Amino acid sequence: MATREALWGYRNRFGDAFGRTYFRRFGPGVVSSVGIGTYLGAPTPAVDDASRESIGLALRSGVNHVDTAANYRCGRAERVVGEALRDAPVDRESVVVATKGGFLPFDGERPDDPSAYVRERFVEPGIVDPDELANGAHALTPDYLEWSLDRSLDRLGLDAVDCFYVHNPETQLAARSRNEVYDRIEAAFEALERRRAAGDVGAYGVASWSAFRVPEDADDYLSLDEVLARAEAAGEAVGPDDDHGFEAIQLPFNVAMADAFTRRNQPAPPGTDADGPVSTLEFAHEAGLSVVTSASVGQGDLTAEGEIPADVDATLAGETPAQRALNFARSAPGVTSSLVGTTDPAHLRENVAAGTFDPLGASAFDAVFE
Repeated sequence: MATREALWGYRNRFGDAFGRTYFRRFGPGVVSSVGIGTYLGAPTPAVDDASRESIGLALRSGVNHVDTAANYRCGRAERVVGEALRDAPVDRESVVVATKGGFLPFDGERPDDPSAYVRERFVEPGIVDPDELANGAHALTPDYLEWSLDRSLDRLGLDAVDCFYVHNPETQLAARSRNEVYDRIEAAFEALERRRAAGDVGAYGVASWSAFRVPEDADDYLSLDEVLARAEAAGEAVGPDDDHGFEAIQLPFNVAMADAFTRRNQPAPPGTDADGPVSTLEFAHEAGLSVVTSASVGQGDLTAEGEIPADVDATLAGETPAQRALNFARSAPGVTSSLVGTTDPAHLRENVAAGTFDPLGASAFDAVFE
């Protein structure tokens, strides 16, 4: 698991090559505000090789945040992350490794009959109850999440991960009420509190696609305030004190998907001066939660000239559209790290170099939306 001493040591090794806010507080230390994601790519040996090289290059270049999930690339992404970590000339303790559980993963390739695979691999052995599934492939039960965590640790070849995200819990809203989903989130958090106490995870969080960005009356909306309350209850239930390990959220954020900043869909946290609802980013900041952005360059859509609105583009630092798009995400108040995935070494270097430019200050970022 990452340690304070090793994380700060990594920062001291690479920090002078980057802008002054490139490394930001996370967990016991600091983490690079450019992280490498592992979502995209076919489940093939060729992509495995390219991804392994990119992760290794990132770790050697000043990126110490690697994000993956049990289901990414049919489970191959976690294996490649583990291999890259073992081959890298940096200590494991200097890297923040995050993974996710929720979607039932395939094992190396997409089966010809996914429904039969789920039945044979998960239902018949008793790993999941079919009544607990949403959309036929998503579960939040404590037993399943613990199985998923164990599977992830095995694939990664690690004793612990630094952050374990409950993956897209809004998927469950297709099968049950919002209150039932909150109850399942609390039960999941209790399981993760026990695994945190056992030293298997450093912290946990929620990675969502839409839950925290949509209007309050949307079918897939979840209240971050309620999710935090459920984490507090889980911490109290598990003990030994009333602390909890819910420390991070992950959500899409970029110049074309800025809802987490612009939409006021969360209740104002207690003790703040807000006189009405606040944005998810503001709530997270006030609540002390780290925010990790996914789709930071729109899965590549924002890397072409002209895709960033000209008036916004003119305010951003960076030599290329990809760098400026990434620096927009890194500029949002409360953002800890922005993920971008690539298997192209030239693109990886370009993304890392975005960190040599300072992001917008808070006032300048606010002015973009005026």
